[in-house]
Amino acid sequence: MEEKLAQRPASCIKIVLFGPESTGKTTLSEDLAEYFNVPMVKEYMREYLQEVWNAEKRICEPRDIIPIAEGQIKTENKLAQQAEDLLICDTDLLELKVYSEAYYEGYCDPRLLKHALKNHYHLYFLTYIDVPWTPDDLRDKPHDREGMFQRFQNALEQHQKPYFILKGDRERRLEIAVKKINELLKIRKT
Repeated sequence: MEEKLAQRPASCIKIVLFGPESTGKTTLSEDLAEYFNVPMVKEYMREYLQEVWNAEKRICEPRDIIPIAEGQIKTENKLAQQAEDLLICDTDLLELKVYSEAYYEGYCDPRLLKHALKNHYHLYFLTYIDVPWTPDDLRDKPHDREGMFQRFQNALEQHQKPYFILKGDRERRLEIAVKKINELLKIRKT
């Protein structure tokens, strides 16, 4: 079971969009994948929870976290083998860790924690809360955006992950992200 959470080695640069709900991660992931013409790992949690919500009308429970993590890393591992230079990830296991602790009184399954901390990414883009909240049936923290942002930033700092905070409108975020990714690609080619 634990091997289902393991990140396989890959030769591409991996970028993660990271942060609270409704901060533009998916939009920017799609924009970056299109700009660089590279694969994008979609957020498996959203797909999984939408199916659960539609089928059972229940909320995410602790028992859901490991299947979500397995689906996320399975997709990432598959696409990382197809990527030549760059892979854009709309979330990762560290994001699941943050959500697990936020929703389940500080609890995170030890298997998830192990792999969330072990997995390697070249850069995290932490998306700031300066974009309008967009409600949907899975989002539920419109009044705790600052608190959730702090949780995400604290996780990156505590675990010494390389990150950059993205602020501004869609175009500004894309411009900055492209510049940072190009810097990584340039370093890699030299």
